Amino acid sequence: MSVTTRAQVTQHPAPAPEISVHGLTKRYGPVTVLDAVDLTIAPGEIHAILGENGAGKSTLLKIVGGAIAADGGELRLDGDPVRIGSPRDAIDHGITLISQELALVPGRSVLENVMLGRWAQRGGFATPGADLDVFHELLERTGFDLDPDTPVGDLPIGRQQQVEILKALARGARVLCMDEPTAVLNEAEKEQLLRVVRDIAAAGTTIVIVSHFLDEVLALANRVTVLRDGHLIETADAAAHTPATLVSLMVGREVDPLDEDPRPVADDAETVLRIAGLRTAVVRDIDLEVRRGEIVGIAGLVGSGRSDLLLTVFGSDRRRGGSVEILGRELPSGSIAAAIRAGVALVPESRKDQGLVLGRSVGENIALATLAHRSVLGWVQRRRERAAVAAIADEVDLRGGRGGSTIADLSGGNQQKALFAKWLIDPPELLMVDEPTRGIDIAAKARIHGLLRTLAERGAAVLVVSSELDEVIRLSHRVVVMRHGRIVDEFDRSASPDDIITSAFMK
Repeated sequence: MSVTTRAQVTQHPAPAPEISVHGLTKRYGPVTVLDAVDLTIAPGEIHAILGENGAGKSTLLKIVGGAIAADGGELRLDGDPVRIGSPRDAIDHGITLISQELALVPGRSVLENVMLGRWAQRGGFATPGADLDVFHELLERTGFDLDPDTPVGDLPIGRQQQVEILKALARGARVLCMDEPTAVLNEAEKEQLLRVVRDIAAAGTTIVIVSHFLDEVLALANRVTVLRDGHLIETADAAAHTPATLVSLMVGREVDPLDEDPRPVADDAETVLRIAGLRTAVVRDIDLEVRRGEIVGIAGLVGSGRSDLLLTVFGSDRRRGGSVEILGRELPSGSIAAAIRAGVALVPESRKDQGLVLGRSVGENIALATLAHRSVLGWVQRRRERAAVAAIADEVDLRGGRGGSTIADLSGGNQQKALFAKWLIDPPELLMVDEPTRGIDIAAKARIHGLLRTLAERGAAVLVVSSELDEVIRLSHRVVVMRHGRIVDEFDRSASPDDIITSAFMK
């Protein structure tokens, strides 16, 4: 057998191709997700695909990347028709797709994931040293800081995203399709990734990117394409647009403002959540109180303990010390059921792994957490359940499916809305949300911000973890900053992102 060299793994075998789709169509049952789309992407450009959730942008990326098959139309590379029926076919044509839901092997190491399917061999035997050489070259090229021996499942989502990018580079991708690549990253990681993307494109790789961060898109992309309800609305130079003009094309209507101030908390507001001396394997000596009507943001770098704090309050992680009280009553350690009975709800960071049952219907997912509220002697009152699901689906503006549709068929943004609906169907005393608008378009983001403000105005306490510092500041009455498992600072709404970043890095 031939030797797989570093050059074969990391260098492009040929220039990036021109990609064109003609009459591209995709349907899910009666819903047409892409309707006869025609689009050409030039070699070596950074091309952004924009639109609301459900507009068809991720579907377009998945067809090009071989994750799903089109129902009609044609894909061409350099003018030649090609049939891409699987991700392997796409890779063989030099196309790699990085989806919102990462495709990694949690139990294997970072190095094994990066080199998956591309291991260096000599005479049929693996040569780990050559793989490690490639890995360190990629780290030097990107500036990422990853231990090759760490199991991927032990990494936070932001670091797992970096592993996906290294894996794509190791395959020598000529076309890199990226679906919301910065959604799980903090500000420093975003800047690092955007630099890497620019460098890759400058070296000749075509980048096709789906993103809801419009300022980011305009600073990065050469051209933009806007989809709405499965139709191509416009393709134009990015320089011809502003965020406002893009939003107008994307939604075709006025969008509620994102910067509305939360209603002030009453001076005599009751304390809903009281945390004292909380310690776990990750967080240390946490003291925190949240009152009725209050939204408290939690900022910090990936790995600072933000998500671990929420999981501990929810009962998913066990405490090693300290106490958690809801309305004056202490919660037992490590009991999700007790937390839910006390009125605690959690919208987790990963909807696929922690929040939804992808093989079940939309209605079942929404109703799952509160079945006991609509059951008599163990029998679920289905008519009452359907009415409750329909009402909350309208409130969160859930599109593309109702009670009978499979949740896996929805766009990422509508899955996120369903995850919110699951906990809002019976409003909680304490709602904790981790990256609430990850992969969400600007209209859906405004809707979710409005839901959080409304819930607080109705008397709930809200904890928000987000890597988007502007979002944390806009939503919250106050922001606490975590570093190395501790709360190291607290700011009011007058704080700037620079203040919070400095605290997260330097305290």
